Amino acid sequence: MKLLQSIHLFDLRTFDWCLRRKRRERLINIARVVSHSADGYLYLAIAIVLGFLKQWELLTVMFVGFGIERILYFVLKKRLRRNRPPQAIPGFKSVIEPSDQFSFPSGHTSAAFLFSVIIISVVPALTPFLVFWAVSVGFSRVILGVHFPTDTVAGALLGTSIAHLALSNFYIT
Repeated sequence: MKLLQSIHLFDLRTFDWCLRRKRRERLINIARVVSHSADGYLYLAIAIVLGFLKQWELLTVMFVGFGIERILYFVLKKRLRRNRPPQAIPGFKSVIEPSDQFSFPSGHTSAAFLFSVIIISVVPALTPFLVFWAVSVGFSRVILGVHFPTDTVAGALLGTSIAHLALSNFYIT
């Protein structure tokens, strides 16, 4: 129990630090764009391109990976039921309305890391860009006030782990 309290205190302090940055309005505008980039449209577009290119094996990896990730994401959210910052911090209001009730893990971050790891396995030259983007997605969710930092860390670990699992079991090339 003491460990959970320590983690929650760390989250509150880090969350507060993020929200007190100078030029916060500019950061919020950037965070909105970055967060929106992980809403799912990019993943669908890439899946369509992979289909046109007849990259069936890679498309299978993505579908299996996202299928597993979405199931685990929903199970964890419903079982752990961690409140989002507006419910956990009296008087706090997030910048955007979250798509669901609970906070842990961050689904946007999980999906961004899953997608990035899978694409990096095929196009390693994109590593710096995709890692930066995936980390920025997690950071944007904190800046927008819908997740605590550890929610995004858990999302990154979830997405990365599932990507490696899907790649090791369904990608031969």
